[in-house]
Amino acid sequence: MQIRVLLADDQPLIRAGLAMLLAAVADVEVVGEADDGAQAVELSRRLHPDVVLMDVRMPGTDGVEATRRLAEEYDPQRPVRVIILTTYHVDEAVYAALRAGASGFVLKDAAPQELVAAVRAVAAGEAWLDPAVTRRLLDDLATRPDPGLPTPTRMRQLTPREREVLVLMAYGLSNQEIAEHLVLGEATVKTHVSRVLMKLGLRDRTHAVVAAYQSGLVTPGTPPPARAGTLTR
Repeated sequence: MQIRVLLADDQPLIRAGLAMLLAAVADVEVVGEADDGAQAVELSRRLHPDVVLMDVRMPGTDGVEATRRLAEEYDPQRPVRVIILTTYHVDEAVYAALRAGASGFVLKDAAPQELVAAVRAVAAGEAWLDPAVTRRLLDDLATRPDPGLPTPTRMRQLTPREREVLVLMAYGLSNQEIAEHLVLGEATVKTHVSRVLMKLGLRDRTHAVVAAYQSGLVTPGTPPPARAGTLTR
């Protein structure tokens, strides 16, 4: 199944390089290119991409505002997910983009295979935060209250198993890895993930991860819980 990708960057050379890179990937199809955020939103409405690779800084409508507009029009039957592209590791624009609805971000100097992995992960509904700066980003987000995220009281709506799944999501585990960790079927894990998002009123895993840290369910710097059946001393 082809992953439909829209490129949004005001630099033609950057777009050309991304298009050339993705053209060599069998399961990815570049369906359009935009040179600013407003055009990215317009093309997304017409072309229905699965993923938008969105430059965070563009003249006119920037990537943050474009991401916000796409989030406001989010359709679970035809989800359009945004990956923010940035030359900076972590700054206010990245925070704003994640809060606006981006499903992750990738540095522009990332290895090609990392970009492709990010596109595939986000298209599948996973979160993608650049591994080089994930810990710093989550540490900072955990200390920056966002009134739009669930409170600890709302977190208590989750069952013990759903909390376990959310914690493992916060540690960056995929559905398959969570299934192995908890000795569950992957389909069961997907059901738990869906229920976590539904109960907490969250759109995707990225915001679930941030919510887990901000609510105190997960503490930055602590190791993930032991796998089911693992003996600890």
